[in-house]
Amino acid sequence: MAICFIWIYRFRNIISSERKEEEEGGGRRRRAAAWMGMLVSEVMLGVYWIFTQSVRWSVVYHSPFIHTLSLRYEEKLPGVDIFVCTADAKLEPPLLVINTVLSVLAYNYPPEKMSVYLSDDGGSEIVFYALLEASRFCRCWIPFCHKFKVEPRSPDAYFAQHNDKDKVVFSQDWANTKKLYEEMRSRIEEAMESGIVPDEIKKQHKGFSEWNKNTTKNDHHSIVKILIDGRDRKEVDACGNQLPTLVYLSREKKPHKPHNFKAGSMNALIRVSAEISNAPIILNLDCDMYSNNADSVREALCFFMDEERGHQISYVQYPQHYANITKNDLYGNAGRVTHEIELAGLGGVGAALYCGTGCFHRRASLCGKKYSKELRFDNEFRGGMEKSIEELEEAAKCVANCSYEEGTQWGKHMGLVYGCPVEDIVTGLTIQCRGWKSVYYNPRNAPAFLGMAPITFEAALVQHKRWSEGMFQIFISKYCPFIYGYRKIKLAAQMGYCCYLLWAPISVPVLYYVTVPPLCLLHNISLFPKVTSIWFVPFAYMFAARNGFGLVESLSCGETLKSWWNLQRMWLVRRTTSYLFAFFDATGRQLGFSGTTAAFTLTAKAAETSQVQRRYEEEIMEFGSASRSIFFTFISTLALLNLLSFATKLAFPLQFLPQVALSGVIVMVNLPVYDALFRRKDSGSLSSSVLIRSMLALPLLYLLPIF
Repeated sequence: MAICFIWIYRFRNIISSERKEEEEGGGRRRRAAAWMGMLVSEVMLGVYWIFTQSVRWSVVYHSPFIHTLSLRYEEKLPGVDIFVCTADAKLEPPLLVINTVLSVLAYNYPPEKMSVYLSDDGGSEIVFYALLEASRFCRCWIPFCHKFKVEPRSPDAYFAQHNDKDKVVFSQDWANTKKLYEEMRSRIEEAMESGIVPDEIKKQHKGFSEWNKNTTKNDHHSIVKILIDGRDRKEVDACGNQLPTLVYLSREKKPHKPHNFKAGSMNALIRVSAEISNAPIILNLDCDMYSNNADSVREALCFFMDEERGHQISYVQYPQHYANITKNDLYGNAGRVTHEIELAGLGGVGAALYCGTGCFHRRASLCGKKYSKELRFDNEFRGGMEKSIEELEEAAKCVANCSYEEGTQWGKHMGLVYGCPVEDIVTGLTIQCRGWKSVYYNPRNAPAFLGMAPITFEAALVQHKRWSEGMFQIFISKYCPFIYGYRKIKLAAQMGYCCYLLWAPISVPVLYYVTVPPLCLLHNISLFPKVTSIWFVPFAYMFAARNGFGLVESLSCGETLKSWWNLQRMWLVRRTTSYLFAFFDATGRQLGFSGTTAAFTLTAKAAETSQVQRRYEEEIMEFGSASRSIFFTFISTLALLNLLSFATKLAFPLQFLPQVALSGVIVMVNLPVYDALFRRKDSGSLSSSVLIRSMLALPLLYLLPIF
């Protein structure tokens, strides 16, 4: 109601301004133009707010009972194929990758029913070497994990968090296992530093013969190597227990053949795994998201094997949690409200988002099959049972060739959808439109998977720029939920998707709201009612209700007061930089123009310098050497504009109070920016060139013709 009253107020005053303009010969034209922009912005923000409420209508939380699953179906548990994807050995260090692989190899699940596939899109022999080392180390790591029930099961994370060598019960096992891990780590780091695998190591496995001097990241043939054959009962760990299957894959790449990035990698994995194990359940993980709960597979299967509605479930999505979030979540990466409420609300209407990692899929639905009540796990089979390792590898290489998909439905109606940077979201939508339901499951005891969040300001903004651009491309394509999902998914699901697909365009009204009111304040143009007017009530109520409810919601989800405030800063910054550039890039590409920031690539997972890490842990914003980015020029210009308008109108007339208050709030949000501009002298501060560019931009803004 408050939003509607605000719209009415704007519309009435625009009509009044137009009449006065006719009477005064155009003297009110500037005011009318500014007010018209405010009306459009408030209508867009109001409609978007309604969309955000749709995900709060049906919030559902789940509690699986894995012990009941074991009692009923232990002998009938389906096979599980686990996909781990990496693309660049420099940006995603091999040690990081194999820690994720080792964490899932040690799941509490029958090893003969589990296969782990590593897709190396960079075709790096060092990654292959690291996986070979992991295949040997896992023979002691897996029994150590099962024997002492350790968590997490990523060796790097476990040894960093726990110092259990003083416990008499397993002090010797702990020391021996840690020693073996450190020795393996040292060998891999030496290979990474030198950039080559030593010849004496290459002689230990025939797989290294796949690489030669002509092999490059973007030009190499298909490489498939089964490092552990889970069918062979002789493949056992240090305690004599059978091991899971472990496979290395690097699909074929040619310079003039489209490879479709991660979607192409996933589709190659689906086909290769079908030749080797063909498990009916697939888990896909990013290389930096290690397992933090050894029972995650069993928890996910509780949904798939539920007697009442398990046959409807296409995928079970776990949230993306991070291991390196600071106490007050400096860059707003934790997304606690998103995880606890918004995504749970979408899951409540059977339309949980597929987020690209931490997701358990039903192979049949991922391969393009429509929902059918008759489709059960009993109809699936394990592939390659009668073939030798050599035959399996050759068969898998054929389906991993870059020419295999030509003339097929892969990337259209089969596998992940091509042509969109956020292939995961659009793939989830197409699956739901084929009649399947999806589940969002956020474990209450501990996160199922943990990754690494960006620890610099620029990296956090670049990540959101990439996400928002890809999601807006979905909205303006044939996959728009209101068109593609019409009569296929619920209206609440269509609206819920738009909460994220409209991140980019919603930046335009936000930018207007933080730019035009302070400029009008400098020109003595009032945009809000006086505080003594009855029309001030809906504005005040809307501001108090939106922020008050948001604060209560955040605190109820585990945020601190300071982390909520940090999130408000990031909310503003993302919408005036990342989402804004994403909007222009996506719109430009739709019209046939090139993007403004096409150079943004994969987010680096490598460790930052010790100074950057220290500032992050101390919750000091890191602008750093990348402070020449145009993002930071935008941020500092808007911060200085609002500071100027606020400072020059301290002795303001009553009618300017709302605008001064708005600028004051923006000034408070930007205090770390002023600190980086004027006070800080460390390497993480903003450079003087950013300040100069911002100071030069202010007069240009003041002289805009609309004022």
